[in-house]
Amino acid sequence: MQAKKRYLLVSVVAGLLFLIYLWGLQIEEFPQQQQQPYQLPSRPSRHWPESTELLEPYLEGGEQEEDSPQLHHQHTSPRERRAIRDNIYKNKRCRMETCFDFARCQSGFRVYIYPPQRGDTISETYQKILSSIEESRFRTTDPSRACLFILAVDTLDRDQLSVQYVQNVRTRIHNLPTWNDGRNHLIFNLYSGTWPDYTEDLGFEVGQAMLAKASADVANFRPNFDISIPLFSKDHPLKEGATGYLTLNDAPPSRKYQLVFKGKRYLTGIGSETRNALYHVHNGDDVLLLTTCKHGKEWEKHKDSRCDRDNKDYSKFDYQQLLHNSSFCLVPRGRRLGSFRFLEALQAACIPVILSNGWELPFSEVIDWRKAAIIGDERLLLQVPSITRSVGRDRMLALRQQTQFLWDAYFSSVAKIVLTTLEIIQDRVESHVSRNHLLWNSLPGGLYALPQYSADPAQFPFYYAILGKSPSQQFTAVIHTVSPLQSQISPVVKLIIAVAKSKFCAQIVVLWTCETPLPPRHKWPSTSVPLSVIQGQTKTMSSRFLPHDIIATDAVLSLDEDSVLSTNEVDFAFIVWQSFPERIVGYPARSHYWDSSRSRWGYTSKWTNDYSMVLTGAAFYHRYYHYLFTHYVPASLLTMVDHMANCEDILMNFLVSAVTKQPPIKVTQKKQYKETMMTQGSKASRWADPDHFTQRQTCMNVFSRWLGFMPLVHSQMRLDPVLFRDQVSILRKKYRDIERL
Repeated sequence: MQAKKRYLLVSVVAGLLFLIYLWGLQIEEFPQQQQQPYQLPSRPSRHWPESTELLEPYLEGGEQEEDSPQLHHQHTSPRERRAIRDNIYKNKRCRMETCFDFARCQSGFRVYIYPPQRGDTISETYQKILSSIEESRFRTTDPSRACLFILAVDTLDRDQLSVQYVQNVRTRIHNLPTWNDGRNHLIFNLYSGTWPDYTEDLGFEVGQAMLAKASADVANFRPNFDISIPLFSKDHPLKEGATGYLTLNDAPPSRKYQLVFKGKRYLTGIGSETRNALYHVHNGDDVLLLTTCKHGKEWEKHKDSRCDRDNKDYSKFDYQQLLHNSSFCLVPRGRRLGSFRFLEALQAACIPVILSNGWELPFSEVIDWRKAAIIGDERLLLQVPSITRSVGRDRMLALRQQTQFLWDAYFSSVAKIVLTTLEIIQDRVESHVSRNHLLWNSLPGGLYALPQYSADPAQFPFYYAILGKSPSQQFTAVIHTVSPLQSQISPVVKLIIAVAKSKFCAQIVVLWTCETPLPPRHKWPSTSVPLSVIQGQTKTMSSRFLPHDIIATDAVLSLDEDSVLSTNEVDFAFIVWQSFPERIVGYPARSHYWDSSRSRWGYTSKWTNDYSMVLTGAAFYHRYYHYLFTHYVPASLLTMVDHMANCEDILMNFLVSAVTKQPPIKVTQKKQYKETMMTQGSKASRWADPDHFTQRQTCMNVFSRWLGFMPLVHSQMRLDPVLFRDQVSILRKKYRDIERL
């Protein structure tokens, strides 16, 4: 009995030792097993990819693949890939607190671009990025004042097989005098790695530099340090690109097709698994997932039994028609994690259905993608159609509207992508005044909601409706004066008296920009509201929009000294503004037009059936626009306005319309206003300057070039008081004086 037990014990021990031996062999062979897993008949090898291929947007095929002659080279093992990754990301634990020098930012958030070195070759796309920074309000030419440094070396394409691959980047970067292991540096990258594995190898160590990278993998992404940017093509516009396809209240929310995709099917290699399985979901009716094998140099050597049929179906449908007629657009990964399909779907108001496991979505630090996209799982491809069909019509419309907001706010141009990147970094540096998620994910977006003005969304005119708030019930009148105060019958004195009688007026501020000294207090009229006189800068027209601390009300009534308004007109315009606090509301209207004979924008003051501007000589707007005008508009434009002593009112209209995407609102006004403005005042009045009109024509085109588009919107709406001009007793009318003027 004892011998039997000993025999059994020895057998068990021997069996355990044998299993341990086999397990050891398994561990040694694990990289090879990952490299070449079990393959089903006629199915390509399965590799979880790390990034997608170069895709070309807005074309029939929509994608472009660089097939290497090294098709049959051995793939790098996972161990080798980890070694590459660890070499690149030696500072993988970097965060702003550990790898960023905040002391450099004490003089503000300034960005310095290194001067190009002799012989530098910069791609068109990288030049757009540099130009966006050079034209931004962050740029400085003094490296000692810089908070952030941008390389002049083109690091966008780090695919060694690409013709745009820049050699010796490591040496050139490490020789920079302020490199300091990359601290306080930002590196832009769109393509990393090469065939066949497309690892995240950049060819140099990033050190403690931040990466603004497309196709970012969550495994290597350093949260709140690196920034994920979208993959965009060399044709992406520098400034304002094409508008989104969807209007704000487009209906019905559903379209002809439920789910579409049109692109390449990779027969082998990384990124092939998901696209090879799309035919399981394609039904040829409302789910059209079209792929083609016909790409690359040697595609016929690897074609399978489905290729000919797939290629035939692929050629039957126009890609743009599919985009604009589908409710959902599939965005599967390709060779790299990111895809041009992502931005194409956003622009077309086609809700993206993302199948790219491990992709850190663009600007995910601030953008809530759950409000604009469906985040799927590559392993659950067969569930995608049922998931999209479960989305209700109300949510579908909300998702599509959010795609349009995000496209327009952050992705429609290279400049917006770059500025969004810089604003995110600035929010980290100045975290005490950073934007919250409401400002980033609601109109007009984070680029126009400057947190230095306020970190409270309730202080901005755009969020009153969302928060259930209302603007304050009073206004501050700001009167811009350029002429001496000659007597008690001067136009400015009459204007002060009329405005002070308004029951909504909290105070009157006179901005004195006249060359003569300030008149003594007894020269000004007595009013029932506080009257303050501020010494402004002589001949600086932009100073009328400075964010003076004395202005405590939400509403500002901007007035020229020669404006002629009654108390009734002031009250009625303020009542209207309270319903439209994000817009300019006022009296003198002007318009713009396209002069096809000169290929330029024109300015007109003629009385027509529409308008696109309300001049700030007699208009209400929110005080936030003073701050935005001062801190957002480039200094070069402010200098231009001051030099000409003209166009500051046009520039304010451009700014507000760019923010709101809406026209201003004209309210009732006597017809004589235009003629009065043109003849009022002294000979020094700018209205009497013969070059005044010519300068305003020039301003229209300079301002539109700054924005990259024409923001002004025409309107035919004019708001009058109820019973205005109606044949009823004047005693029944609230604003009686308006009809008598």
